[in-house]
Amino acid sequence: MTQSPSDPATTSLVLSDSQIEAIVSSAETGLDVRRRYQFFVWLQGSLQVLLPHQLAVCGAYSRTRHELQFEAFNSVPVDSQLLTSFADGRNALLGQLQATWLRARCKPVTMSLDDCVAGAHATAGELLRHAGFRDLMAHGASRPQRPNEIETFFVLASQAGPYTPRHRLCLELMLPHMHATWQRVQVIERELRELPPPQPARQASGSQITDRERQILSWLREGRSNPQIGETLGISALTVKNHVQKILRKLGAANRAQAVAIAISLNLLSSSAQPGELSTPRP
Repeated sequence: MTQSPSDPATTSLVLSDSQIEAIVSSAETGLDVRRRYQFFVWLQGSLQVLLPHQLAVCGAYSRTRHELQFEAFNSVPVDSQLLTSFADGRNALLGQLQATWLRARCKPVTMSLDDCVAGAHATAGELLRHAGFRDLMAHGASRPQRPNEIETFFVLASQAGPYTPRHRLCLELMLPHMHATWQRVQVIERELRELPPPQPARQASGSQITDRERQILSWLREGRSNPQIGETLGISALTVKNHVQKILRKLGAANRAQAVAIAISLNLLSSSAQPGELSTPRP
């Protein structure tokens, strides 16, 4: 296990221009992340320059379950058993990484999968190795003055090569942004889950259509204009227009043709009726 609490080799590192640009870009784009799928896309962006990984296991403390809840994001095919294993907050490997992180005084830690396979977490390690992963890196955030009360925890897995002190430094710099972004996603996703189910669209009903409106519908079926209908019924064109608007609203129609089609389907206008004649609507 390798860690970097405050050794000079880590604190004296100088970031490259591309890494500095990636930090700024990731911080800016992270502000727009709201949903889980957006978080995954964000991980695959500029963050890859700083923290190369093909598997990210992200945990957030659940106030209802009183434990860290984890989700895995993979950019390469992996066994479903591996993803299921990391979705369990009581996963032994995740627990070991958290314990090691606490012993490192909440600084980024790395783990070689060779150590993992040889230890008590051989099952998780073997699954990772079988998927082509070589190293893990982890970091998290705790409540102020309460290091054991972890709020978020992130584990990155790489297939490329070992994580270096520079990677740990980048993770430490990006942790505040990852923490805030992941918590925001959790809040929004929870709010969306708690929204009431959408109400079914109210079906059109002919019971609210008045006799006058049905008369007007019969003339609309004939293609008459508002002035022509008004002249036939002895009312103004404006009054006809108002009736038409009410008809559209009551039937949920977008236009006159659709209103006529709905009226016929509801038997408000029988196909054999003459213009102006009324028919009994369906119960």
